[in-house]
Amino acid sequence: MSSFASKKLDVLSEMADDKHVNISTTTHPLARRIAPLVRDRIMRAGERLWRLDDFADLPFEAVAQALSRLARKGVIQRLSKGVYYHHRQTAFGKSRPNPVAIQRLAGKRTTVFPAGIAAANLLGFTTQSGKRGEVSTSALSLPRKLLGDDTVIHTRRPAAWAGLSQFDAALLDFLRGHAKASELSPEETLRKTLTLLAQEGRFERLLRVAETEPPRVRAMLGALGEQIGKNPKALRRLRNSLNPFSRFEFGALAGLTHAAEWQAKERR
Repeated sequence: MSSFASKKLDVLSEMADDKHVNISTTTHPLARRIAPLVRDRIMRAGERLWRLDDFADLPFEAVAQALSRLARKGVIQRLSKGVYYHHRQTAFGKSRPNPVAIQRLAGKRTTVFPAGIAAANLLGFTTQSGKRGEVSTSALSLPRKLLGDDTVIHTRRPAAWAGLSQFDAALLDFLRGHAKASELSPEETLRKTLTLLAQEGRFERLLRVAETEPPRVRAMLGALGEQIGKNPKALRRLRNSLNPFSRFEFGALAGLTHAAEWQAKERR
């Protein structure tokens, strides 16, 4: 779909969602035929997110009006410009949009990564999902209405993160949080972190963006890299980037063999 068509869809969606617009005076000629088709597709698909683009085979003006009417009737919920959600009924009431799916939609404009408990969950350090969503991005902001008012958003992550996978960025976020989001024992957390970093190419990818990370993350990466036998020359450059008089909190990773050499604070 062209950028012109996409912009037009957004404008039409806003117009259709405006309660002050008299829809009956601007109804698309095919609206009466299209509305049942739109509703039928939504009902048959069950719980999911819908965008105007999902009905590209139908006249977009008629689709925008149909979606707006369904939202006003409570059949679907308008989350953001041109984005709707069809819920399912649960024992606790109406279901809520899947945070991962919403993040993917928000990520179409900018890169969005899991953070906090969500990052630890993706890495396998916890089975919890957290009461609130938590994401990070290198952008200055994210569409709050799309992500939800209770979502914790960490902005201004280094631009270098844009080249990372969700998994690699989640691991950096995990280190930024001192590995405290893990529900495993310190020993298990340490073993799992070493295993993840030892996987082919991962340490080297994180090393390429390490200079944009806080000193404590660089120190933890250095101690982890030394324990899994990474290139001494690369580790030396990493060590030289640290203030030799600083001491860093390693959290659950304080048990690393070379933690003290990488300026970790003493364990209490």
